Amino acid sequence: MKTVIFLSVQLPYFYIDNFDTSQKDIVLNEETSKYAVQVLRMKKGERLHLTDGKGALITAEISEDNRKHCSVRVKECCFLENENPKVSIAISLLKNSNRFEWFLEKATEIGIDFIIPLLCERTEKEKFKIGRLRQILISAMLQSRQVWLPELCALVSFNDFLNQNIFKTAAKKYIAHCADCEKNKLIPSQNESSLILIGPEGDFSDDEIQMALNAGCLPATLGNTRLRTETAGMVAAVLLKNSS
Repeated sequence: MKTVIFLSVQLPYFYIDNFDTSQKDIVLNEETSKYAVQVLRMKKGERLHLTDGKGALITAEISEDNRKHCSVRVKECCFLENENPKVSIAISLLKNSNRFEWFLEKATEIGIDFIIPLLCERTEKEKFKIGRLRQILISAMLQSRQVWLPELCALVSFNDFLNQNIFKTAAKKYIAHCADCEKNKLIPSQNESSLILIGPEGDFSDDEIQMALNAGCLPATLGNTRLRTETAGMVAAVLLKNSS
C-alpha cells in the first residue's frame, strides 16, 4: 500500500501599516508587491498573511497579482493578545552598526517589547538611522512569524532615560555591568514588567552605575564571562523573555 503524506504549507507573512478592520480590499505597497509577485511568484487566488505589528493577523487572497500594486481581499482577521509581561532592554549604541543591527534582529525574534537606544558616557557613536533599523525589526518579526512589532524608542541619554516613564514604571529593573560587586540573577516573573540596562564597549561609568542603583536598579549577572554589548543584550533578552 502506498502511503501519502500531506504537508501543511505555512502562508507567507507580510507587513502593512495602519490596518482598519473595516477594510475588505488592500493594495500592498510596491516593495511588498514585488516580493510577493516577482520573488515568491504568487498568483491570483493564492493566500497570504498580513500583520500590522499591533496584534492583527489577517488572512487575505490575492485578487490582482500586479508586481507594483498587488491587491488582496481580506478573508479572515483575528487579533492576538500580547499577554506576557512587557520586557524592555535599554542598550547603548555601538561603534559597529552591524553589531547593533544584529542585536535588534535577535531581540525581535525572541519577542522583546521595547528597545531603547542609549547614549552613555562611553558610547562612541551618537547617530543612527531609525528608518533602517525599523525595517530590520519588521523583517525579523515576519521571519519569526509574529504579529507584535517591538517598539524602537527614540535615542536618549542615560541620564534622561532614568526620568522617563518607561523606566519608572518597570516593576523589576536591572543593570548589567562589569564592576566587582554582588550581583543578582535575572529572576523569573509571571506577572511583572522588567527592564535591563546594557552598557557600551568599556562599560557604564561608575557614576552611571551609581545613578542606576539609586534609581532602583539591581546589579545583574549574565554569566561568568565578559560579554560584548550585543551578546549581553541577547542573553538578557532570552533570560527575561523566558521568565515571562
